[in-house]
Amino acid sequence: MSNITKKVSWSSRPDESGAAGEGTPLLNGSEQPRHSRQLSEEGSLFQIGRLSTVDLEEERTSDEDSLRGRPKEIPHNEKLLSLKYESLDYDNIENQLFLEEERRMSHMGFRCLEISRWVVCGLIGFLTGLIACFIDIAVEQLAGIKYQVVKENIEKFTEVGGLSISLILWAVLNSAIVMLGAIIVAFFEPIAAGSGIPQIKCYLNGVKIPRVVRLKTLVVKVCGVICSVVGGLAVGKEGPMIHSGAVVAAGVSQGRSTSLKRDFKIFEYFRRDTEKRDFVSAGAAAGVSAAFGAPVGGVLFSLEEGASFWNQMLTWRIFFASMISTFTLNFFLSIYHKNPGDLSNPGLINFGRFETDSVTYNLYEIPLFIAMGAIGGLLGALFNVLNYWLTIFRIRYVHRPCLQVMEAMLVAAVTATVSFTMIYFSNDCQPLGPEHTEEYPLQLFCADGEYNSMATAFFNTPERSVRSLFHNQPGTYNPLTLGLFTLTYFFLACWTYGLSVSAGVFIPSLLIGAAWGRLCGILLASLTSSSSIWADPGKYALIGAAAQLGGIVRMTLSLTVIMVEATGNVTYGLPIMLVLMTAKIVGDYFQEGLYDIHIKLQSVPFLHWEAPATSHWLTAREVMSSPVTCLNRLEKVGTIVDILSNTSTNHNGFPVVELVTENDEGGNPAKLCGLILRSQLIVLLKHKVFVELARSRLTHRKLQLKDFRDAYPRFPPIQSIHVSQDERECMMDLREFMNPTPYTVPQVETLPGV
Repeated sequence: MSNITKKVSWSSRPDESGAAGEGTPLLNGSEQPRHSRQLSEEGSLFQIGRLSTVDLEEERTSDEDSLRGRPKEIPHNEKLLSLKYESLDYDNIENQLFLEEERRMSHMGFRCLEISRWVVCGLIGFLTGLIACFIDIAVEQLAGIKYQVVKENIEKFTEVGGLSISLILWAVLNSAIVMLGAIIVAFFEPIAAGSGIPQIKCYLNGVKIPRVVRLKTLVVKVCGVICSVVGGLAVGKEGPMIHSGAVVAAGVSQGRSTSLKRDFKIFEYFRRDTEKRDFVSAGAAAGVSAAFGAPVGGVLFSLEEGASFWNQMLTWRIFFASMISTFTLNFFLSIYHKNPGDLSNPGLINFGRFETDSVTYNLYEIPLFIAMGAIGGLLGALFNVLNYWLTIFRIRYVHRPCLQVMEAMLVAAVTATVSFTMIYFSNDCQPLGPEHTEEYPLQLFCADGEYNSMATAFFNTPERSVRSLFHNQPGTYNPLTLGLFTLTYFFLACWTYGLSVSAGVFIPSLLIGAAWGRLCGILLASLTSSSSIWADPGKYALIGAAAQLGGIVRMTLSLTVIMVEATGNVTYGLPIMLVLMTAKIVGDYFQEGLYDIHIKLQSVPFLHWEAPATSHWLTAREVMSSPVTCLNRLEKVGTIVDILSNTSTNHNGFPVVELVTENDEGGNPAKLCGLILRSQLIVLLKHKVFVELARSRLTHRKLQLKDFRDAYPRFPPIQSIHVSQDERECMMDLREFMNPTPYTVPQVETLPGV
């Protein structure tokens, strides 16, 4: 398994005396049969489950094997893989029911299915665009009210004294708004915290994350990100749009809402993981398109962050959903801005147009861009390391919802305090011309007709601050202002990401990079005595933004296209690509990308494209459970119920075998016939598909695939299935329902000691 770096193990399970281990069992990497031991130390008894035996990088020492007293709480270890995650059934179960349904479908039926896929993708793009429009309008209106109230209060107390009241007002408003967003996340839907990109990345790679694509998650996500951005946190609303689009896709493609208990009886054919995952890919791409106005970048994002199984028609459908999403957002925003038909605002963030004539670049600047990419990789690695240890601290000490809300409020108050302090002590005053673009210019202690330049960066939404750093005229910011802003916002953004609020890291990363990139442009221009400004600050702000974002998230292909589409100028394609590649290479040398770090911290069994260099000798039998839990083709119902009810195994798939006569050479007495899933067995038990009942003609009808689709995706637990004592003696024929062609790993040769 390529996601194993050192050890794979089970956690201790609670014993009868009530000693509890870790809440979630962990993936077993042992080949040994399960066993338990009773160990005592200082009079205490406890139980140890299956321990880890897979070690890829280091050997066990005697100290590690020594007996120790059981701690009150097992410390978090990201190298342990949690069993609460299940893989998606992305492989079509080509059993007899599936083949019979496919044979009954005519050519016109398959054509109607293909048309339905296009219709679903269109609906995904349309609804994702509407959600993005709602978020944008809500943030603009609420943030405008907040900043206007604080601005008037600052102007009032600047004249009469008592600016501390303005500081308290700003901090209280931020804390109150963020408190609302943190409460709905921490208490109602914790999976809605953060940007959601790590979870969607896992889903696209075949890992089923609990509750990640539910309607409740979408509602909390949208309301939470509005509160986070309006509350002044160092966050962006673009990242959560990817998660929102994925949730929309998962709901629309199923033609029903299990949360609302409404079934519209449409798109029933798509109620399986294979189809649903493809639509979630389209939803994630539509979210990227709505966030950045980058339809092609959205398609590449789904391709880069997702797994394989791509075909030409699927790619076109994803692109179609992305185009519909950005067009819908464009259209409704043009109506909101009272200019119907003007489609000049393609995404939630508009970088503005970079005119080729004013910000061209020369060949000798390419090494400078590459150097900036290296700086972005170093700063990104530092950001990820600091955020990693902050997240470890939160997992161990800030795990209660009330503490999570209090931390979010503290960060909001500190952000307001730091912003006010930086603005208060800044003497960077710039003339307020007739064509100024500042939304909320603060005069503070500047002369009449001037505004505080530091306030342009802090006293604004992050999206507008990024745009001002890209396009404000040279001389708008002095180097000290940019340096102090970069330093403070870097640590604020690092502290903020990982809070129990819905928030993204894209815009804070762009803002940090744009600040130090513009600073580099100013310093480079000051080195020459030429009257012409060859190192345009806006150009270097764009390069710095790309370098910083690439150094944190480590995306290359899709991020290059997203940046090019967002700027509307393909001229910067080459420098942005070089910068992102350099940032990734330098950053990977020190630390993983931010999303990969949080995936590992959540103990998700995530398989990367390439296995670790030290795992080439690892075989499948060394990481699988032992002994193997198998079912016969004709199995007793009581045996199936007991296996499904056994919490010590908790498997979701079972090999179906047929006993054969052992040959003279001592071959395997069991022959693999197929694979059957826990969810299938649950449905079979629920509908009493027993051999004896079929023979006596007591069954009402033959089971169809529709019965499995109606139960998808929330299959009932085995405890809710009632099986009488007489029914336990019945037999169940699994041949019609099992997958006869599962993926297998043949043993090519016998290794010593295996």
